[in-house]
Amino acid sequence: MTTTRMEATDRKALLDRFLRYVAVDTRSDENSTASPSTAGQLDLARLLARELRDLGCTDVEMTEWGYVFATVPATLPADHPARDRVPTIGLLAHVDTYFGTPGAGVKPQVIERYGGSDIVLPGDPARVIRVADNPNLARCVGHTVITSDGTTLLGADDKAGVAEVLTVVDWLRRHPDFPHGAIRVGFTTDEEVGRGTEHFDVKSFGAQVAYTLDGADLGEVEDETFCADAATVTLTGRDVHPGYAKGKMVNAVRAAARLVESLPRDFLPETTEGRQPYLHPYRVEGDVSKVTVRFLVRAFTVEELREREDSLREAVRAVEAEFPGVAADVEVQESYRNMREKLEEDPRVLDCALEAVRRTGLTPQRKAIRGGTDGARLSFLGLPTPNLFAGGQNFHSVQEWVSLEWMTAAVECVLNLLAVWVEQSARPT
Repeated sequence: MTTTRMEATDRKALLDRFLRYVAVDTRSDENSTASPSTAGQLDLARLLARELRDLGCTDVEMTEWGYVFATVPATLPADHPARDRVPTIGLLAHVDTYFGTPGAGVKPQVIERYGGSDIVLPGDPARVIRVADNPNLARCVGHTVITSDGTTLLGADDKAGVAEVLTVVDWLRRHPDFPHGAIRVGFTTDEEVGRGTEHFDVKSFGAQVAYTLDGADLGEVEDETFCADAATVTLTGRDVHPGYAKGKMVNAVRAAARLVESLPRDFLPETTEGRQPYLHPYRVEGDVSKVTVRFLVRAFTVEELREREDSLREAVRAVEAEFPGVAADVEVQESYRNMREKLEEDPRVLDCALEAVRRTGLTPQRKAIRGGTDGARLSFLGLPTPNLFAGGQNFHSVQEWVSLEWMTAAVECVLNLLAVWVEQSARPT
């Protein structure tokens, strides 16, 4: 049984990579029709392609969509029993960061030997990462903890995953005797706006199984996601001069405010947890004559998803009745579905990941994601892709943080995963 551990020099290289990547502003833009949606993603993609070439990868490619692909060739000798049976494994992460929080000019704060107290963010001392609100900080005493300065997000979602994949590639280059099958590296764009796999060609990628490094807590393996739809409600009113509006104006702004306020509190993301579904109004745009309200609809089953969408339609009909003259339209667009049913078709995909976590010295935490990853769509496209922990905390927030030791454990977990797949594939069928 093989168990792999990182050295101090590996951890230093991992930190340097991460700090290099978060310096690039890669926020995606949900309102852009370009692909990728922002130029900054291309800047990081070019950097990653260069680094993959420098690390000796083959087939390094940056596509017109900003995806970066590369191959780490297999090292199994010709007579190894797993040589022709181990699958090509994909390692994936996304380069973009969340569009709703500032992401330019990230100034990382690196705290060595974290002592266990609240963390004041120097760029905005009113922003404090409090131990009371972040119980995982107690697990990271003595670690190297990285935050932003409090004026931007950090970008651990998912540049921690990006840095971890590159560190795996670098470690394999420096340990050519480590036996593994072929590896396909993939970095995607626009994951945060739900378009991370829009141009992803699974067949040409050439992997039979893949893993995203886009999770959070130490030891997590996520094999379920929400089912997700996006809903847009358009409310059309009638605008006239407010001084002469009696009996004539139909105010779409008031109708939209009533719609949002009418949602049951137990439908909202801020009041739900675990496997509870939610309906999330996250953007309102418009004026008296027309307002659009955008919603995220999330549930772990399609049936629950439909129930939330029907509830939204009922609320819209009630608003139409309350505001005579308002015309309402509800458009629902599918985003992704729960990947569990696809992962269950080949139990080895999850079993190998859980064993890799154990070999890293951790207790596996099998969880369902209250969100989505590129792996959800890829699984339905024929590439089973569960999600592994990358270590980041407080995603999408200026209070985002990550432990270097947890990132190191993610690298070790991937290396152990490669070994588990070789051992599993060498067994007689």
